[in-house]
Amino acid sequence: MKMLKLVLFCCTVVLQWQYYHCFEPIVMNSRYANEEVALFKQWMVKHQRSYNSEDEHDYRLLKFVNNLQIINRHNSEQHGWEMGLNQFSDMDFEEFRSNILGDPQNCSATKTRSFFASNTPTRKDWREEGNYVTAIKNQGHCGSCWTFSTTGCLESATAIHKEGHPLYTLSEQQLVDCATAFDDFGCNGGLPSHAFEYIKYNKGLESEDDYPYDAKMGPCEFDPTLAKANVYDVVNITKDDEESIVNAVGTMNPVSVAFQVTPDFQHYKSGIYSNPKCGSLPSQVNHAVLAVGYDADVSGKPYWIIKNSWGTTFGIEGYFYMERGSNMCGVATCASYPIVVP
Repeated sequence: MKMLKLVLFCCTVVLQWQYYHCFEPIVMNSRYANEEVALFKQWMVKHQRSYNSEDEHDYRLLKFVNNLQIINRHNSEQHGWEMGLNQFSDMDFEEFRSNILGDPQNCSATKTRSFFASNTPTRKDWREEGNYVTAIKNQGHCGSCWTFSTTGCLESATAIHKEGHPLYTLSEQQLVDCATAFDDFGCNGGLPSHAFEYIKYNKGLESEDDYPYDAKMGPCEFDPTLAKANVYDVVNITKDDEESIVNAVGTMNPVSVAFQVTPDFQHYKSGIYSNPKCGSLPSQVNHAVLAVGYDADVSGKPYWIIKNSWGTTFGIEGYFYMERGSNMCGVATCASYPIVVP
């Protein structure tokens, strides 16, 4: 099968100037409404934010008001999803991209396959099936989304398929520190498919307790005697085959997926996310997450239930919904999951 070439940079976004122009700063002076200043103070308390100087405070206030106006403008229109304030509301998109996303990397999946199951349910949410999905985590200021997508998928697959196996919370830091030989680069990006291969050949991944997350790259300190999960093989679902992802999530386990983060997603709060201007090419996919289920709203619009790694103050307590069936933002471009038993 032809090699699938993919750029998943967890994460740098390549945007057309015309699109980014829509998110340029709105506020061009330092005079704000009393309500905006009061809301900023409330936001600082909620997110435990403080600044080193008055100049920095004023700069962050400027960014906050810019974002607030973007949010209010979006919510006054009909988009099918809402924006809201979150922990990123004092950043513009360039800073958000630099701190939360990261640098590009080339990757490839040497084996791909479509997935068909005749008994795929009409809806699925692995959070409702039992103790199969770990709590929302937070990658912090490190482009390590690929590690959280990897651990989330392996945590669930192991708990589902290995009889009597508890739901361990697995170590992202081991992947950050140790998976560089598999074209993964710590806080500068990586691929879940490559991380699964690392775990397979490395013969194990430790728990979060034994190898805690530090949000920065350090020396590899893997102890194989402490491994809590392993990978027997890796399935890379054929590029753009979204129905195979539905089949896999519906009948197997959660699946690692990726998509293109664009400036509007920084402010996502609720609803079924879609964006007609985001990309779906392999060169545009830039953030790895975990599809834990799928459903449709009351109008019949299908969506994915996706676990993110930006903490519980983002989106729907750390999750978001994304339009399903149209390869929205490239969500079907790079999908993979581990096989944990022979």
